[in-house]
Amino acid sequence: MEIHEYARLDAIALRELIATGKVSAAEVEEVARRALELANARLNALTMPLFSPALEHAGRGPFAGVPFLIKDSAPLAEGVPFSIGTRAIPPHITAERDTEVMSRFRAAGLVTLGQTTAPEMAISFATESARYGITRNPWDLDRGTGGSSGGSAALVAAGAVPMAHGSDGAGSIRIPASACGLVGLKPTRGRTPAGPGADEHGFGMSYDFALTRTVRDAAHLLDAVAGPGVGDKYEVPRPARPYAGELGAEPERLRVALSVRSWSGGTVDPEVAEATIAAARLLEEFGHDVGEAGPEVTPEEIVEGCRHQLAAVAAPYLMAPVDLPKQVFAEVAWKVVEEARSLSAMELLAGFARQNALTRKVGAFFTRYDLLVTPTLAWPPAPHGTFDFDDAEQTTTGWLESIFQYGPFTMLFNVSGQPAISLPLGQSSGGLPIGVQLVAPYGREDLLLRLAARFEEAMPWCDRTPPHHVAAGQAGSDSGSSAR
Repeated sequence: MEIHEYARLDAIALRELIATGKVSAAEVEEVARRALELANARLNALTMPLFSPALEHAGRGPFAGVPFLIKDSAPLAEGVPFSIGTRAIPPHITAERDTEVMSRFRAAGLVTLGQTTAPEMAISFATESARYGITRNPWDLDRGTGGSSGGSAALVAAGAVPMAHGSDGAGSIRIPASACGLVGLKPTRGRTPAGPGADEHGFGMSYDFALTRTVRDAAHLLDAVAGPGVGDKYEVPRPARPYAGELGAEPERLRVALSVRSWSGGTVDPEVAEATIAAARLLEEFGHDVGEAGPEVTPEEIVEGCRHQLAAVAAPYLMAPVDLPKQVFAEVAWKVVEEARSLSAMELLAGFARQNALTRKVGAFFTRYDLLVTPTLAWPPAPHGTFDFDDAEQTTTGWLESIFQYGPFTMLFNVSGQPAISLPLGQSSGGLPIGVQLVAPYGREDLLLRLAARFEEAMPWCDRTPPHHVAAGQAGSDSGSSAR
């Protein structure tokens, strides 16, 4: 198998080739390693050399033999170093055990080959850090990949792996999906497990899943990892049938809300707005009722509803057994640590009350509508350096407000818990990807996947590849062996 052949296949297609013996899992892994090295040399999206050997996994499973990557967002996999993009965590510190979702990745047969970059503390919509430098977008090396799952997004978009782990605390799966032209699903709160070390990531605002190139990969992977872990405090109602069974199913007639005015009070790029409106028009053609509407929340409510999550982000550093000097942190990260250190119990409870109020407002909105359509980002992928994480004058609130201008439509659903998906439905006049976000009522990933599959059929995106895709110029020149 050659790189140009491998890089255009999604995870399900690769699994079918392996299962039928047309190519071996070892051949797929070997070509994936070459593709990853080639892509990373351009994009700087890996935190360390590739794992050798790959992380242990089941030899059977729905994705047996499919290459995969994990994000440097937490102590995820036993024995693997993690840093969350900061110099404050020494390189010798490793995860003590697998998280439940990592155990499920292994059980699904995914072959984890490496770890991808994230911004410091994973609290930026730009994957740029003092520890790892700038991660570059395969659509334009001068543009960012979004954050915080930017390393995963870059390598999936470049064709180096068909899908990769991501986590989403304020849009951190959906925003890189939009910036890199991918499918990015944030599940319902509680759909994927947070244990065994926690009942809720980020006070219930952070979610583990993945970035994919196709809707069917997202559906099959959700089938593999969804559901509560043993002893989990919360359990989301299970779907009536597997998510993969929603592909090709016709949704009932829906009441669809369209919102393209920025919820931050900022501007939305006209091309982004037009791509979103075009998606809504297509929903009308599908037979759904579309009107302009959105949750009745203010920018201040959204930002304040997210602020207390910063305490959860800073908690591992505050509980560290050693003093951490300011010099090892970027300025904004240090201010997050300081604010978390000074936070009182009453202030934290007030934050939970704000989250509860927002959750109820959004829940009420979805009693009137079955689906909400918005842009994912307000603008096409931002140039590097747009967000200064080392600005000594910046405050934590000011930082949240600045990234909220870029990603005004995603944070709210981290607070309120509804499932949301970003689909690569548009392109700017300069050829940059534009994502459109679909949001469904609590627990309705089935509806999102039905609609996403319809969009993928009507507005196919898989043939659109970035200039810095690993298959570019590879046909006929790859030294890999051909599959028989």
